[in-house]
Amino acid sequence: MSTEDHPAPRSLAEALRGRDDASLAALLRSRPDLITPVPTDLTQLATRAGTRASVVRALERLDRFALQTAEALAVSADPAAYDELLGLMAGDAHDPEVTGALPAALAALREQALVWGADDRLRLVRTARELLAPSPQHPSPTGLGPSVRESTAGMSPGRIQEIVATAGLPSTHDSVSAVDALTALFTHRRRMRKLLSEAPAESLEVLERLVWGPPYGQVTHDPAPRLRWLIDRGLLLPTAPGTVVLPREVALHLREGRAHRAPEPLPPVVEPAATHRPQVVDGTAAGQAYTALATVEELLKDWDEGGPAVLRAGGLSVRDLKRTAVALDLPEPVAAFWVELAYAAGLIASDGEADERYAATPAYDDWRERPSAERWARLAEVWLTATRTSGLVGGRDVKERALSALGPGLDRSAAPEVRHRVLGLLAALPEGTAPAADSVLARLRWERPLRGPHGPQDTDDLRSRLARWTLTEAELLGVTGRGALSAQGRALLGAPPGGTPAREPKRPALAGGPTASEGPGDKLPVHHSDHRASAAVLDPLSPAEQAVATVAAARILTPLLPEPLDHVLLQADLTAVAPGPLKRPLAELLGVLADVESKGGATVYRFTPASVRRALDAGRSASDLHAFLAEHSRTPVPQPLTYLIDDVARRHGHLRVGAASAYVRCDDDTILNEILADKRSAGLRLRRLAPTVLAAQADPAALLEGLRAMGYAPAAESAEGDVLITRAHAHRSPPRTPPAPVPDGPPVPDTTLLSAAIRAIRAGDLASTTPRKPSETSPLTPGALPRTASAETLATVQAAVLTGEALWIGYVNAEGTASQRVIAPVRVEGGFVTAYDHTADEVRTYPLHRITGVAELAED
Repeated sequence: MSTEDHPAPRSLAEALRGRDDASLAALLRSRPDLITPVPTDLTQLATRAGTRASVVRALERLDRFALQTAEALAVSADPAAYDELLGLMAGDAHDPEVTGALPAALAALREQALVWGADDRLRLVRTARELLAPSPQHPSPTGLGPSVRESTAGMSPGRIQEIVATAGLPSTHDSVSAVDALTALFTHRRRMRKLLSEAPAESLEVLERLVWGPPYGQVTHDPAPRLRWLIDRGLLLPTAPGTVVLPREVALHLREGRAHRAPEPLPPVVEPAATHRPQVVDGTAAGQAYTALATVEELLKDWDEGGPAVLRAGGLSVRDLKRTAVALDLPEPVAAFWVELAYAAGLIASDGEADERYAATPAYDDWRERPSAERWARLAEVWLTATRTSGLVGGRDVKERALSALGPGLDRSAAPEVRHRVLGLLAALPEGTAPAADSVLARLRWERPLRGPHGPQDTDDLRSRLARWTLTEAELLGVTGRGALSAQGRALLGAPPGGTPAREPKRPALAGGPTASEGPGDKLPVHHSDHRASAAVLDPLSPAEQAVATVAAARILTPLLPEPLDHVLLQADLTAVAPGPLKRPLAELLGVLADVESKGGATVYRFTPASVRRALDAGRSASDLHAFLAEHSRTPVPQPLTYLIDDVARRHGHLRVGAASAYVRCDDDTILNEILADKRSAGLRLRRLAPTVLAAQADPAALLEGLRAMGYAPAAESAEGDVLITRAHAHRSPPRTPPAPVPDGPPVPDTTLLSAAIRAIRAGDLASTTPRKPSETSPLTPGALPRTASAETLATVQAAVLTGEALWIGYVNAEGTASQRVIAPVRVEGGFVTAYDHTADEVRTYPLHRITGVAELAED
């Protein structure tokens, strides 16, 4: 097909106009900010694609090689031919890896509308060129300086002629031809080699220091001979008083044509650190999952009667976080992770009362009743999609305010994408393979160099920290085991077993570059030589797909978790051993009757007088406790434990404490005599009111604790004289909605939205580009709506009904949105016109008073 059939586009809008729907869909999917809101036509889409904010966002989402390609275009001619770009990327040696990778990189830039034009006229969008082009304030990422023409723009004609003469070139009649001659010299390999062969060794050392950037240097008023030799021949050109620059053409000669010192066409390989049997990985991860559930339950149990107070600015205080870490027997960063995960899952929230505190939510009670695997899957799903980042706790925000757990400022919108990508890299490895953390970070930096608009950020950037936290948190949660992705972790991502991602990236191929054009459904050519480096990435799942994947993960985990037990092993040393997780009723009552002494694969409980008294205070009788232990013990109830329960029960409630400030009464006055005679009771300030009643200055709670410390077992009583049963009060917050993740920009549009948006854009573009007949009453102004009087509008529409011709109209809808449409009127009556709308491809009815004007279409 000849070029006359498809002339080269003269603008980005024309280039977009030549795309098919699949190509436009790929653009809008990769840059969703372009359809928020939906542009009226392709011209507006192109304008929006060239805005600074949108271009910066698109550049930050390029991989390193695509970004290097864009940087090379920024220092090339505008427009540039593909061969020139190839020379800048592959150099004079024509690196085969770079040569093979460049077409796909260029196609990616075209897909995102950062580059447009045919292969012989490649254009980087102007905003991207401004962001990436070199300047004294913002040197180019390539390390190249301005061209000879740019560097000599303010130089006097006489000085330019002096440089030309010293360089051995014939003098010219004007500065333009002189600069052209100097540029031709610097871009001619053989002539430049001859010129540099005459340079002093000290001058060549200066060039070597500047060749890879920065290209600027400082000179004195009287430069040294080695600098004077370079300045006289234009190899260094002055840009400001005391500053010289190495021209771009000279640097490229010294670099052998390459714009980058080290082009990176291939992503770094994720190196394995260790390999384990998949069964070992899954078993280890399942153990971690069980520990995760136990940790969250212990956290919520610790806060069951009301958790820590909420700071005025929101969040936990440093002291409360330390207390929580001590209660969980964990380091503070790990405790912060579990607190934040429970909060993100909606299990804890502020109670909203006057003395505001954190407490479990009603959702926690529902979550606790579900099977263990489902509870874990819920936590894992929340972690995968949450934007709150516990790793930031203890740091400072931009205003140097401390970041606290459960407080504001912990959301990082990039967190879900980084977590998903890290796990995706693990999923691409063979089963049981744990990656080297440094190689994962290197791969992520290649995929998203995370550069600002004028240069790379430091190596310890947020994305790298998020990746490190992801590897740690995945191990804590049981998504990984021994550093390798577990079976339930693969299911959570929607990846099949075996280390092969389930789905290829959804990137429709585009015609562009020297590769052959593929169909809309074909994949872009894979240019990587190492299949491990080019493993396909997993697309994030939609909410519906994620729900299915979560169920699958729970199903895989279920047989790996230990089955809850209904028994313990009682021992003669007043301990009970739970050889595994206990069923909930057994665990709850045993937790009241005994104290946890140690945890691990088996939990050890110890019975003490205080723990038995706690069970009696909760309303249990001695016979209830004996029956409970006999029912749930696989070993005979030891005699010492039976004696302990009977002894505490015999003395429990013998003393009664009420409010006077407080009083003690007992039917046995000898016990009261013993209390009064005991020196430890002096602090209670007891006084006998009657043979069986003592009064105290202390309140009832302090009196109870004081008598228990003395070895007695008093019971509290009500005003009516009944024994008060003290059960733990489970404090709950009102129903709360879990914190919503903060999106990283506009969401990626689904297929339905893309189809509707593309149809609307094309319709608007048809209306704005359809040729119209010029009219004296309605002059044609590009982009403006037609304006005609109401009588003229009505007459033109009625005439079109009779002739069957199409019209161009301006229309303002009920919301005040103006648009241009091409219609074929069918009927006019009652102040409405019924017409076939070519832009919407359907019959519609329009009120005549909302039509701003009409114009006839020009004949083809």
